[in-house]
Amino acid sequence: MHHISKLALKMVLASLFFIVFTQLSKKKEPEEYSLKLGEASVHSKFEDKEWSHWGGSIVKDEEGIYHLFYSRWKKDLGWAWVTHSEIAHAISTSPQGPFTFKDVTLPVRSEEYWDGLCTHNPTVHQFNGKYYLYYMGNTGDGQVMGTPGKIKLNPIHRNNQRIGVAVADHPNGPWKRLDVPLIDVSPNEDAMDALMVSNPSITQDNNGKFLMVYKAVGKQRKGIWGGPVVHCVATSDSPLGPFTKHPNPIFQAKNHDFPAEDPFIWYQDDHYFAIVKDMHGAFTKHGRSLVLFNSKNGIDWQLSKNPLVSSLEIKWDNGETQKVAHLERPQLYLEDGKPKVLACAADVEDEHGVLHSFNVQIPIETFDGI
Repeated sequence: MHHISKLALKMVLASLFFIVFTQLSKKKEPEEYSLKLGEASVHSKFEDKEWSHWGGSIVKDEEGIYHLFYSRWKKDLGWAWVTHSEIAHAISTSPQGPFTFKDVTLPVRSEEYWDGLCTHNPTVHQFNGKYYLYYMGNTGDGQVMGTPGKIKLNPIHRNNQRIGVAVADHPNGPWKRLDVPLIDVSPNEDAMDALMVSNPSITQDNNGKFLMVYKAVGKQRKGIWGGPVVHCVATSDSPLGPFTKHPNPIFQAKNHDFPAEDPFIWYQDDHYFAIVKDMHGAFTKHGRSLVLFNSKNGIDWQLSKNPLVSSLEIKWDNGETQKVAHLERPQLYLEDGKPKVLACAADVEDEHGVLHSFNVQIPIETFDGI
C-alpha cells in the first residue's frame, strides 16, 4: 500500500482549497446578476387622501436629508396625470421614509411654455456637485377628458410630451428650468421619436459620459395616437446635452407591440443595468412585472438570466403581501454606487373602479456580483 507523503497531501489540500476558493470568489457575469427586494416598512407608503401620487425619485443632500421628487395631481379629477400633474417635493431622514410634503418643485407656469401646464415622471441625480431633475413636460388646452373610474387621455397633451431638466445647487432649490426641451421630437416624419418623447432615465459611466434612455412614439401608424411606442438611447458629454440620438430602439420583443415601459438605468461594475416594466409578459412567463436587463455599452441590451425583480405585489414587514393593480416607475436610490432602495408607484382599485395610487420605498435585499 502506497502512503501519501505529507508534502503531497499538503499540495492536494492546497489545490482543493484554491479550486473551492476560486469558485466561491468568482464574480458573476452581469447577465447572472439578480436583484431581490426586501420587505417594505408600513411607513414607506407615501399617499394622500386628496392627491394621486406617482413616480418618486430620491436623492440625498450633503446634510444627510433625503429628498423625494414625485408626481401628483388632484384625485377628484380622475386619472388626469397627462393634463394636471405637477412635480412635488417631500423630505425624510431615511430613504425608506416616512416622507413629508415640503413644496411644489415644478408648478404650472403658463400654457405658452412647452412644459407650462404639466410636469411628470421625475428622475433626480447629483452630477459633479449639482442636482439635475429630469422630467416630462407638456402643454395644451388643459381639458380633462376622463372621469374618476374612466381613464381617457387628452391627445393634445399626450402628443405634446417632451423631456426637460431643471438644475439646482441644492435639492431644496431654487430650481432653474429651461425654456426649451432637453430632448425634443425629431423633425423627420419617419423618425421613431417623431410624435412625442417622454420618461427619461439617465446615468453616468466611469469615463464621465452620460447615457439617456427615453420613451418615444413615431408617426408610422396613422391616427392621432401614432405609433409604434419604443425606447430610444441618446448620449452626451454633459448632463445638459446636447444629446446624440442613436438610430435603433431597445427593449424590443418579437411579436409584441409596446413590450416595455418605465426603464430605470444605472451604471455599476463596468456595465449598464436596467429595471424595466414588462408590459404583458413579453420577456418572461411572469406576465406584467418588473424585470432586469444588462448591457455592456448601453446600446445593446439583453434580459438577465434571473430577470424577475417583482410581480404585481408588495411584501410588507407586518407579514402582509398586498396585490396591486400596477407597480411601475421603478427608480433606484443608489448609495456609493450600489442599489439601496427601490422607489415605485403603485395603485389599487376601489369598489367603484377608481384608482388609488401611492408611492412606496422598498429596501434592496441583495444585488451584487458575488
